[in-house]
Amino acid sequence: MHGVRDLASVATGIAAWGLMTGVAMVKSGMSTIEAVVMTLLVFAGSAQLAAIPLIAAQAPLWVILTTAFCVNLRFVVFSAHLRPYVMHLPLRERLITGYLTADLSYVFFAKRYPHHPDGDTPATELTAQQAYLMGNCGVNYVAWMSASLLGIALAHSIPLHWGLSFAGILALMGVMLSLASSPLRVLSMGIAGAAAVVAYALPLKLNIVVAIAVAVVLALVLDAQREATRKESSHG
Repeated sequence: MHGVRDLASVATGIAAWGLMTGVAMVKSGMSTIEAVVMTLLVFAGSAQLAAIPLIAAQAPLWVILTTAFCVNLRFVVFSAHLRPYVMHLPLRERLITGYLTADLSYVFFAKRYPHHPDGDTPATELTAQQAYLMGNCGVNYVAWMSASLLGIALAHSIPLHWGLSFAGILALMGVMLSLASSPLRVLSMGIAGAAAVVAYALPLKLNIVVAIAVAVVLALVLDAQREATRKESSHG
């Protein structure tokens, strides 16, 4: 119930984002069946939003897949961090957890359990962690899916100028600002934004790919330099 309550506080923003995504998929020319299948299988709003204009523009398949892959690279980091928390679970349950875990459910979980378990962690604590994560994920999944499917069903009745896309931007900003918890993350966020603007003229929304690549590379370089400086200071 702690997980349910925490995620419920932002469920409205998730629903607004899902509603807008459902409308956008149909408005882009996808059939109702295609939009429903994409919603149920992909379950990744930012990747869907990035892929929709590329699909509408009949971009090459490799461009669509590369864009979606780059947009979802953050889940590799999420998975690496969550690995110690779930390795005691069977593979089937780990796969389900990976599918259901989204941005905000990860953020809330990481804030509540900042230190991963070890061999001395009692079974009751491991159960509590999984219960909290599933409470988060359950609310997130229901809010997203119900709103997205509703958007698909009402796509031809809801004008885009209602500002649903702006609601989606606000939801994304909420995720972004929640993750900007260190100077390096803030810097990488600024670098990504600047790179996206500079490369805006690129076709097929490739400025998104460029922004991600530039931010990741520079953040990794800066982090490596900071770590090297810390080691030198400790040895000195």
